[in-house]
Amino acid sequence: MSNAFPKQLIERLRLQLPVVQAPMAGISSPAMAAAVTNNGGLGSLGVGAMQAEQAHAAIRQFRELSDGPLNVNVFVHRAVRADASREDAWLERLRPEFARCGAEPPRQLHEIYTSFLHDDGMLAMLVEERPAVVSFHFGLPHPRQIETLHAAGIYLLASATNVQEAKAIDAAGIDAVVAQGYEAGGHRGVFDPDIEDSRLGTLPLTRLLVGSTALPVIAAGGIMDGAGIAAVLMLGASAAQLGTAFVGTNESLADAGYRERLFGESSHRTLMTRVISGRPARCLANDFTRWGASLPDERMIPDYPIAYDAGKALNSAGKASGQNGYGAHWAGQGAPLARELSSRDLMTALRIELAHTLRIAT
Repeated sequence: MSNAFPKQLIERLRLQLPVVQAPMAGISSPAMAAAVTNNGGLGSLGVGAMQAEQAHAAIRQFRELSDGPLNVNVFVHRAVRADASREDAWLERLRPEFARCGAEPPRQLHEIYTSFLHDDGMLAMLVEERPAVVSFHFGLPHPRQIETLHAAGIYLLASATNVQEAKAIDAAGIDAVVAQGYEAGGHRGVFDPDIEDSRLGTLPLTRLLVGSTALPVIAAGGIMDGAGIAAVLMLGASAAQLGTAFVGTNESLADAGYRERLFGESSHRTLMTRVISGRPARCLANDFTRWGASLPDERMIPDYPIAYDAGKALNSAGKASGQNGYGAHWAGQGAPLARELSSRDLMTALRIELAHTLRIAT
């Protein structure tokens, strides 16, 4: 393999392949993470939707399958601005969609996820378990949380969608930055979802961050194969993070409807939407995104994750009535390149493709 890309990160984490499996809350599993780690990459678990006890159990399941490094990802979203009138109006707007599924909307919406900023139980569990890596999405934790995790010997990552966020990550003492391009599937890691998004693609963002910070850069967004990994390494990234590539693997928790869309025509149409969760996220085209496209004003959507409570209820109602078009079918623009493989076989394919591409390039 070429020595052209920075090795600091992969040496620090004892990786054989510069591949990070994206955490993907609700989709990644201990089996997926273990397969990635056991085959030379960095496996990840997204625990932002879990309580500390659930996250603890998932980490223990991983450790039954692997003794290698693990990345545990948490959500660091801002304080929720609850607004009962806006939430009630949102449920009324969704009522016809619930009716299509033969269901009534819930009477009330709730904040279904606790931000890591306010989750002392999660912090204590992470310090006790000491995964090799903890990563942050949607913002930065408190300085005391960073200090506590560092004192436990944990390597820290945080997502950035622009140079300003990357500089804040560097100033906070985080060890490496995930450059999340606009192509990426799932939730945008923007610190403030209400300001204008620069919508930087993975390649320019990676190059900008490599040039503007001394931190190792992990490129994320639209990377599906070894050629994509090689491309970002040549731009100075230390590793590539792949999410959508793993959604269709055997170990993924994606349901049948999600897989059907990933490997069907919907894979050619992904779009950014806030209607499902309250935050911008890239999703495969489905009934929910089509409904959301006609929304006159995004300001009527409740805050994340309150809006997600409604989205999950609608998805459950749809599935109960045999409709799979209301799910959070997160996927990046590279979705048509997804492969139906085990995570182990995908890692083998990535290794072969990366080595082949680098030999051609050098």
